Amino acid sequence: MAIHPTAVVDARARVAESAGIGPFCVIGAEVEIGAGARLMAHVYVEGPTWIAEDSLFFPYSTVGVASQDLKYQGERAETRIGRRNKIREFVTIHRGTEGGGRLTSIGDDNLLMAYVHVAHDARIGDNTVLANGVTVGGHVTVGDWAVIGAFTGLHQYCRVGRHAMVGGYSVVTQDVLPFSVTVSEREIKTFGANRVGLERRGFAKETIEGLQKAFRLLTRAGLNTAQALERIRAEIPPFAELEELLEFICDSERGVIK
Repeated sequence: MAIHPTAVVDARARVAESAGIGPFCVIGAEVEIGAGARLMAHVYVEGPTWIAEDSLFFPYSTVGVASQDLKYQGERAETRIGRRNKIREFVTIHRGTEGGGRLTSIGDDNLLMAYVHVAHDARIGDNTVLANGVTVGGHVTVGDWAVIGAFTGLHQYCRVGRHAMVGGYSVVTQDVLPFSVTVSEREIKTFGANRVGLERRGFAKETIEGLQKAFRLLTRAGLNTAQALERIRAEIPPFAELEELLEFICDSERGVIK
């Protein structure tokens, strides 16, 4: 394995033969680093942490350190990072806490740009993009293919649905609808279906049009949420993505952005 002589690797860490540990990295006990993963330089990792194959960590990123939650009392908690992630400079990823299942997890094929913070017990799915300076609060869930714009803050316990796009500098204090384009200016609003993103990912034209009609009823028809849901069910033939949207709304505990 390629471990730079200035790196400090605990004897209890497990590093795959094809992994690379660059200058001045510090790897603690109970850290497992998979095949092809690379830590460029000055990366700090505490265990228990699992890093899967082919993920790339840029300088000064920090993984698996103790939560900033004042309720955290040093209980054993974990961090799991999936495959082929790109973790850019100064990203901070904190391990879980007892109150959140003792696990912070990041899936596969994600891009976390510089200065992203992922707090304790957050769950990041697959194929997401978190742009520079995004702050993910504790217990937040980000669904697959979501794109979060720069310097956006996601309040603790919020959910971001699959294939959603959140505009930069947004302050998100409620759940973000799947398939939506959502942004806050003076007031946060949903502007409709994430048409361009869904087209790029091969969603059928009929699916996109159905979602767009659903969003019109939710956001522009002057209806409350219950009335809008009734109209959607009455006027739009059911399909899987529509059912996912409706289920997401019905399951929301914080209310959804419209």
